[in-house]
Amino acid sequence: MNAYGIPSRLQVLGSDIDRSQLKYHDRRVAVTKEFTFDAAHHLHAYDGKCANLHGHTYKLVITVSGRVNDIGIVVDFGDLKRVFEDVIKRRLDHQYLNEVLPPMNTTAENMIVWMWEELDRALEAHGRDRDVRLERLELYETPTSRASLDRAWMS
Repeated sequence: MNAYGIPSRLQVLGSDIDRSQLKYHDRRVAVTKEFTFDAAHHLHAYDGKCANLHGHTYKLVITVSGRVNDIGIVVDFGDLKRVFEDVIKRRLDHQYLNEVLPPMNTTAENMIVWMWEELDRALEAHGRDRDVRLERLELYETPTSRASLDRAWMS
């Protein structure tokens, strides 16, 4: 090996490591991915500037947990991205939230519960074989303001 630690060759499945070794454990592990979408809204019965139509770049942080599959993966990050895009982004990105969400005041506190319900249904169908489940959501309206939910609170 040289001074920079560059390997002389790549590990080869079947000769350097067996497929049965890819799954190192059978423990529950959490996986987290962050996403953004842009949307506009306003709040009803609110005495403040958010009563006016305005927009945010929302950030949604999704944490799921499950047991690893036979190659050591709980959920592929690409699959988690597809679930987010199908369930949340496709419906909310560049939309007027007061119009596309169920009747509610479009607060982060209300929106995150709706998001939980929608994502939970989609993830249940996706990762049933490894007990993949939603553990935590964080919805940022701004870089310093967010609502959060944990699995225990939704039981």
